[in-house]
Amino acid sequence: MKGKVLLLVSSIILSTTAFAQKNELKTLKKIYGKEKISDSDMELYKTTLTSAEALVAGSTEDDKVYFAYYKGVAPILEITSALLNPAKSADPTLFSKILSVDKVNQFVAAANAIKEYEKKSGKQVYTSDIDKKIIALKPILINYAVALSNIPNFKDAAIVLAAIYNLDNSDLEKLYYAANYAVNSKDYNLSLSYYLLLKEKNYSGKGEGFYAINVSSQKEETFNSKSERELYLKAKTHEKPRDEKIPSKRPEIYKNIALIYLELGKSAEAKSAIQEARKENPDDVSLIISESNIYLKENDMVSYKKLITEALEKNPNNADLVFNLGVICYNNKELVEAEKYYLKTVEIDPKYLNAYLNLAILKLDSEKILIDKMNKLGTSAPEMKKYDVLKKQREEVYKSAIPYLKKVTELDSQNIEATKTLIGVYNALEMFDEAKVLKAQLKK
Repeated sequence: MKGKVLLLVSSIILSTTAFAQKNELKTLKKIYGKEKISDSDMELYKTTLTSAEALVAGSTEDDKVYFAYYKGVAPILEITSALLNPAKSADPTLFSKILSVDKVNQFVAAANAIKEYEKKSGKQVYTSDIDKKIIALKPILINYAVALSNIPNFKDAAIVLAAIYNLDNSDLEKLYYAANYAVNSKDYNLSLSYYLLLKEKNYSGKGEGFYAINVSSQKEETFNSKSERELYLKAKTHEKPRDEKIPSKRPEIYKNIALIYLELGKSAEAKSAIQEARKENPDDVSLIISESNIYLKENDMVSYKKLITEALEKNPNNADLVFNLGVICYNNKELVEAEKYYLKTVEIDPKYLNAYLNLAILKLDSEKILIDKMNKLGTSAPEMKKYDVLKKQREEVYKSAIPYLKKVTELDSQNIEATKTLIGVYNALEMFDEAKVLKAQLKK
């Protein structure tokens, strides 16, 4: 008899719990379905979520999935409600007060879970409504991402934009901008994951942009289509329409993948990615330079020089490339070639300070050889004649370096080492007046 009574009592408790749980879910469903949610509705919604959570924990899969959605959509309902209130919608911190990256991701996970569950069960309750909410939600999340980027918090801005893509997999443009924000945050692994997905999805972003000036703000705004813009033009809220062809972003995506691999120190992956990027954009000299930098880091000067030469064929007036070739030749003891490239550099860019400096160094390098020879000579008449010849050659070396040292000091008056070297050269040539002027400048 006692056993039967206990069983009866436990059945009553379970029945009461299930009844309370169903009531809580009904309350949530009712508030969720309202066209306009008041502040008091939102407070009731939040307290109901708290009280229902423990009740739903041991319930059916159906109740758990829908409760997770009610919980995930809560901040979205709160934002929507606040935007209908003029006092609240004017608050520039509204998004940051209600939203967070975790809350956005929680909503995305819950919304996708509901859609998947309803697809599996064949019972369509919220799928259509979620699709409508996503359309309305996108501008809110975009504004939130922009607000985060202005702080600046580029990583969270990237995650929010990626969340829009996760809600709507057709909106690859948001994933593209998420990848850019992730690069700005220097989270290269995150940006790489986004770029690789864009590559996998074959995203190009090629198309046409539609723009017009907002009469009120006098700022140019973008429209999704020409017909959409036409509505604003007819309403006279916008003026000065402008169309623009948008080129494919695929070469940039491939290039960024390569550069990120390079930044992460993954040379093999970077080389492979650059080869793909170069196929997408064969005329991009920066890709050739990026590839050459990999070989430079690996100290493979043969491959480096080959690529720099290739880059120069496409852009012969790139002073940096010419200068780099000069450095390579100098390091390889190809001094005649090095001088040729340094002279070509200053021909392209007359203010290229390092080229003048390297020309001076290149000229003065031969001084050491001459001094060594002079020091080995004796005091006999024939050897003294040789000494005079070598001394004359040394003076010519000094004279040849003067124009380049002077140019360095003219371009960079704070270059103390170059100034001191030039003073030393003047003294060696007994040009004491010139040395005295430089010494005075050095003291200043």
